[in-house]
Amino acid sequence: MKVLVATEKPFSAKAVQGIRERIENAGHTFALLEKYTSPEELRKAAADADALIVRSDIVDAALFNAAPNLKIVVRAGAGYDNIDLKAATAAGAIVENTPGQNANAVAELVIGMAIMAARNKYSGATGFEISGKRLGLQAFGQVSRHVAAIARGFGMDVSAIDPYCPAEVMENNGVKCAASLQDLYAGNDIVSIHIPATPETVGSIGKNLISRLPKGAILINTARKEVINEPELELVLTERPDIKYFADVKPANADVLTEKFADRVFFTPKKSGAQTAEANLNAGLAAADQIVAFFRDGTDRFRVN
Repeated sequence: MKVLVATEKPFSAKAVQGIRERIENAGHTFALLEKYTSPEELRKAAADADALIVRSDIVDAALFNAAPNLKIVVRAGAGYDNIDLKAATAAGAIVENTPGQNANAVAELVIGMAIMAARNKYSGATGFEISGKRLGLQAFGQVSRHVAAIARGFGMDVSAIDPYCPAEVMENNGVKCAASLQDLYAGNDIVSIHIPATPETVGSIGKNLISRLPKGAILINTARKEVINEPELELVLTERPDIKYFADVKPANADVLTEKFADRVFFTPKKSGAQTAEANLNAGLAAADQIVAFFRDGTDRFRVN
């Protein structure tokens, strides 16, 4: 079987070598496409591939049409909204992700952003300590659980809400279960967003929630920009000069927000939550292992379609 690693934003050299070794040791053919500049390049490289490993690369119906042999696509990371699941299913291919492999890297970024915001972007102006503050987590998956563990080490009071996570799981992690989403926003000094972009969540975080934040609050988004109602975010930041918004996902109106609220907003130049050597290696190796297992005995534990 031919396994193609196609990454516009490359894995580390160490991760690529590890992936290659796992693929070739299992008797498969390894192929690599890095820093490509057009969808056509990707489609051409995948034309005879049986398996595909990607990061944030777009895998759409056109790609499946161009690559009729594809049997499995693995997204090296947790989110997989860059992959057209319906097109994959129609093409007879399964899609998997690698949950948890990037979790600690993203969690550390969340805490880093919280401190950066609390210290006024290190401008020298008087800020505040996050110790003893209240942290609310919107969703309680792998990233949130790592955030909670780190935050508790700082002495923070942590709560969360997640309709898909039992309250006892939160409690076992030392986290309180918020009564409602509205209460989560109203009752925390820092709120960190960890929900996926779905038809139900796109644009769901707007004035109704953000305006409930207490005075001096910080909103952090390392999930997806699509979940934010960006015009309403701008409106609330205008009406509430005490609120800050820090994100690892640059909004479409980033230039406007930066011009108007330079001292209260921050956006990474490109999504960097998983951009650590450790996460890069872990996610890549996990993707390789999952493909090997699938071809060996049909294992599809992390299938998402």
